[in-house]
Amino acid sequence: MQKPQQLFGRDAEWHALDDFTAPGPLGASLGLVYGRRRQGKTLMLELLAQETSGFLFAATQQSEAQNLADLGAALAGHRGLRRPLLLTDWREALEELLALGEERSVPVIIDEFPYLVSTTPALPSYLQQALSPLSHAKQHTRTRLILCGSALTVMTQLLGGGAPLRGRASLELVVRPFRYREAAAFWGVDDRPELAFQLDALVGGTPAYRDMCGGAGPDSLAGFGPWVQQRLLSPASAMFREGGLLLREEPTITDPTSYTAVLAAISAGNHRRSEIASALGRNSGALAHLLSGLQDIGLVEQADDALRDKRSVFRVTEPVVRLHQLLIRRREPELVIGRAQQVWDGSADTVAARIYGPHLEDLARRWCFEHASPATLGGQASRVLPTEIPCREHRQGHELDLVIVESPPHGPDRVTAIGEVKATTAPMGINQLERLEHLRTLLPSAKVQQLPKLLLCARSGFTSDLRGTAGARSDIELIDLPRLYHGD
Repeated sequence: MQKPQQLFGRDAEWHALDDFTAPGPLGASLGLVYGRRRQGKTLMLELLAQETSGFLFAATQQSEAQNLADLGAALAGHRGLRRPLLLTDWREALEELLALGEERSVPVIIDEFPYLVSTTPALPSYLQQALSPLSHAKQHTRTRLILCGSALTVMTQLLGGGAPLRGRASLELVVRPFRYREAAAFWGVDDRPELAFQLDALVGGTPAYRDMCGGAGPDSLAGFGPWVQQRLLSPASAMFREGGLLLREEPTITDPTSYTAVLAAISAGNHRRSEIASALGRNSGALAHLLSGLQDIGLVEQADDALRDKRSVFRVTEPVVRLHQLLIRRREPELVIGRAQQVWDGSADTVAARIYGPHLEDLARRWCFEHASPATLGGQASRVLPTEIPCREHRQGHELDLVIVESPPHGPDRVTAIGEVKATTAPMGINQLERLEHLRTLLPSAKVQQLPKLLLCARSGFTSDLRGTAGARSDIELIDLPRLYHGD
């Protein structure tokens, strides 16, 4: 099944749906599709239903009786009936839905499934019974039932240990934001790496944000500041409160204030658990459920230390959340009265240090894992993580942005490369190479089987002396924005 032109990217996701809904052996099957809001899940499933003459029902936040009535009307329309079906309960409704595949393999899609579960908690159990091995659906239909939702905790719990649908699904498709190269192409700026980087650092890869920003991004670097002021920092923009709403959209978040405080602390540069606890004035043990909840809904990720156990760091994964915490939430009174330009111009240092710097480090790690060749890294990247290396000479720990670790099938892990990342507006010089060479000597000998390569990633390029030195040595790789977006 060819992917429709209206759907940008999502090749892997479309292939998975095509495979799941393809004609196959007798027996209904179950699939889950979920992800945060505004990732294009509904569009993709609507196109799937259109291409296959399948059935899609979008639930809404209303009572059980109202959703059953709407479903009865939708089923009647799909079957060409003049009157709606009168569905008395969800057991009957599931029988009607699963019967749609009696004559052929057909996708039957329920969008916003968590709305239905909120009013009918037993619905997953009813579905378990309807898909039992000896049920009519398993014996006599080829229905491909797809449950879709944006409430991540609700959707993931459907297949959790002990859940009624555990072991029933053959598809679990998570729809995530576009990766940074896809996002650049989606916004039409992949030929301008600096603009692509700045845009990605503020809005990330969520497809719907383009429409929420007026349907287009900035057309040049000169126009970037005015575009940010109009589309992101203006109270009239749909994006103005987006970074705060993402947290409140998740039904399991019952205390948004505490979670917001954690997001603010991490955005401000407190990445270790102890640092976050200190910023909040709380015991680090009291943060466990907050950090776990933010990870469950995809707003925070935990990265282990590459070389030291139990020294993980936490990072905000969604750029609009970081922007909201650092600029919009703190400066909202000024923004409300129309001072977007003053706020943007006066926040240059914050944007450089707390947004562009961490974001380039994140892109560099993704580049090493997803795009860099084994020749570049001195091996195949199994993990790309940061670390802090103790140094007796300087009597302090040195932060290392990139540690590329290869895990061979047989043998211990080994470090194949280490790297430094700089998002400053000045080019990277020979002093950064010297620092990286010093850090290479501090690596644990057990982790080093051959001399690790040195990766220098810079937003603003490199000085001529550093380029000259790198050109004469095979253990140095220089990575600028054009290479980050187009090279390996």
